[in-house]
Amino acid sequence: MIRLQTYMAHAGAASRRESEKLITEGRVCVNGVVVTKLGLTVEENDLVSLDGKLLKPEEIMHYIAMNKPPLYLCSSSDPQNRPLARDLLPRDITERLYNVGRLDFLSSGLIFFTNDGTFTAKLSHPSSEIEKEYLVEATNEIPESLLAAFQEGLNIEGVFYQCRAIEKTGRKSLRIVLIEGKNREIRKVFSHFHLHPKVLRRIRIGALSLGDLREGKTRELTEKEISSFVK
Repeated sequence: MIRLQTYMAHAGAASRRESEKLITEGRVCVNGVVVTKLGLTVEENDLVSLDGKLLKPEEIMHYIAMNKPPLYLCSSSDPQNRPLARDLLPRDITERLYNVGRLDFLSSGLIFFTNDGTFTAKLSHPSSEIEKEYLVEATNEIPESLLAAFQEGLNIEGVFYQCRAIEKTGRKSLRIVLIEGKNREIRKVFSHFHLHPKVLRRIRIGALSLGDLREGKTRELTEKEISSFVK
């Protein structure tokens, strides 16, 4: 027996977090009965459907690295019809893939796509302490006070932000390593110091670097790379 949202993730419907939202919206049925409360578990022979379409656990798993360009959204849809990062995935993949974590609309760099819910959960959970490295260029010179505050940790509007490592690479540029990576963390810290990142690019997740993967392109992760995240 596994939780319904985990089953949905294994079926490639959505990430576990997004699956929880689909359940509470009343879009999921188990054995013909609409489910709206979280916590339900299902067995192998149960029939699970989303919007009337039967879900089955994926037999083929994909693990894709993408160099996301700026001005692409990490989402399954967008009411504003902005370009979606998922539209850059190889067209020969018929399974539905979803992004692991996010890069905001203006940011670029390394992001993963998969239909493996277990892989997603492992990479997304803070206890995994997987490093994420960014290169940032600001519109103005970056003060030393920003580096010191971000290293020690600071509260902004009730949220605590702290990086694992930070160093200047130029008067207006930084290298930053995060662990948890809260929503728009770097941008909020910059804004706190009245700065604006004109370039924010993720160049590494764990031991995997962006390397020479060109912007807008993708590649499959190797078995060794996958194992480095789920060991």
